[in-house]
Amino acid sequence: MAQNNPTDPFVFKNIHLLPILHNRLEFALEVHRRIQQIRPTALAVELPPTLQEKITGAVGRLPFLSAVVYQEKNGRHIYLVIEPVDGIIEALRLGREETIPVFFIDRDTEGYPAYREPLPDPFAVTQVGYEAYCRAFLTERGGEVPSAEDLLRERTMAHQALELGRRFERVLVVCGLAHFPGIIRLLSEEPALPFGRRQRAGVLLGRLQESSSREILSEMPFLQRRYEEERSRARENRNWAAFWNLNRLAIRDELLEEAVRRQQQNSREQVQEPALAVLKKFARNYAFIQGTLTPDFYQLLVAARGAVNDNFAYEVWDLGSHYPYQETTGPLPEIEVTARDLRINQKKIQFYRRFRSFRRRLVPVPAKRRTTPAEREEFKKRWRGDYICSYPPEDIRVEGFGDYLKKKARGALSQEQIRLLPFTASLLDGLDVKETLRHLVEDKIYVREERAVRGRVGSVVFVFDEDEPVSGRPPRFPWKITWLGEHDQESDMAFYATPAGEEVVGPGISRCEYGGFVLSYPPLRMADIWKDRFFDPARSKAERLLLAGIDYSEEQLVAYVASRPPRSFCRTLASSQGKKIVYLPLGQFSPVLLTRIRFFHVLESPELRKTADLYIR
Repeated sequence: MAQNNPTDPFVFKNIHLLPILHNRLEFALEVHRRIQQIRPTALAVELPPTLQEKITGAVGRLPFLSAVVYQEKNGRHIYLVIEPVDGIIEALRLGREETIPVFFIDRDTEGYPAYREPLPDPFAVTQVGYEAYCRAFLTERGGEVPSAEDLLRERTMAHQALELGRRFERVLVVCGLAHFPGIIRLLSEEPALPFGRRQRAGVLLGRLQESSSREILSEMPFLQRRYEEERSRARENRNWAAFWNLNRLAIRDELLEEAVRRQQQNSREQVQEPALAVLKKFARNYAFIQGTLTPDFYQLLVAARGAVNDNFAYEVWDLGSHYPYQETTGPLPEIEVTARDLRINQKKIQFYRRFRSFRRRLVPVPAKRRTTPAEREEFKKRWRGDYICSYPPEDIRVEGFGDYLKKKARGALSQEQIRLLPFTASLLDGLDVKETLRHLVEDKIYVREERAVRGRVGSVVFVFDEDEPVSGRPPRFPWKITWLGEHDQESDMAFYATPAGEEVVGPGISRCEYGGFVLSYPPLRMADIWKDRFFDPARSKAERLLLAGIDYSEEQLVAYVASRPPRSFCRTLASSQGKKIVYLPLGQFSPVLLTRIRFFHVLESPELRKTADLYIR
């Protein structure tokens, strides 16, 4: 037998203590690691023997979730949710798999208060080490006097651990960190077993409802899913190194990457790397303000909504709160548990995935339909596309965006026309403080001379993606079309986009994505630019739009927005027609603004304009 080492609080003779924080990833992994290293001949856990049969049955059902329910004398129902990422549950699972005898050594207690003790973030275990974390707790909190009920529980656990130590060669006791100091102290005192309940009637084992798992699991369900996947893989290969190195921050990054793919698939919105960097920094700072090292699920959702948008936050929530191992039928009763039942102080987050209503309307407004994948597939089969038209609210949005670009292009050109000169006899258009400070050592004052911009902007060309041909890969935006304005307030438009009918969101309603477009006013002048041989010198679809914008512009200026400036051929062509291209880099524009403009809907008939808003989000 091992001898008592006064400098090692984790070992008393042949009894090894393994204190944990319940329902935390880092401690569940530590329990698994220590059991594999110590190889105990008996396991003891901080659970009462009155619940052993039902809890053991629930552990045998993992990875499927269960809840053990019983009623106290005062009528209050107690729910014990059996979830994978808990140190005690991990000890029970590993004991079952390795055929190690397991003993429940806690005292059955009623009316036990819900403590909220301030403790360091469990993630600190990965930085300072498990033993350093526990020793720091002993130093700071080890001298506290336990309550009367806690003292009875600790006496019970210490007595049972000593009894097991007499029967087995090596005993490993998994207990809560709060009881660690008391059990250490009592082991050397050989306490008597306090009186307590030996049996409990009416204990129920049931399968947890799927909606409950989204609300009440201690760790994020996505994290618990990854825990299960890595545990199963490691058990199959008998190689535990990757499993023991699971990291909640790496799992968070996996969640965000999967949510980005989901956002692209469901909303056709690309989440850029800068937005993800802002999200992670915001979540980290939010966690620091709340006194933790890593963000919880709620903080991550708030960061996702703030750094990207509500649609992306919804995808993060939908993925993060989904636990795949669920039973919808079976011999066990289904149990629904809410955060209120468990007295969890959950925060709510609301996703505004549709237009918000700011006041009560006097007439009822139909709610937007959320179609199922099966419905969308059926709509796609019925799509014909023989006669198509646009969706007017999106036309208004694009026209407004075109006007905004015209003003922005003139503003950019105005900045190019400004000259900064040393002050001589006139202040011209005003003092330039920045330039004066920059040349302070010269002892000169600089003034601005603003020369008027001649001409107005006629055509607007906006290129989201040049979609240049790549050998062996089909084009992303193969649909090329020219639309004429329907009235004198609407421009002619030519664009290339994803094909109509590829993504059908409602009956006769297809969602498409622009690769690029050109707007030219006044309307009813533009021929089909995709068949016009005058524009054949263009090297790409984007350049063809620009050449059409130059040719159809009735003004001197053409606004061109793209990721890179036009080649000299286009500028020469514009100059030969007495026009000028004003280039605006695509990166100047907000990703949220680009998303609002980039996607549009095509309707199979004008009659659908009356009902399309029920399906378009």
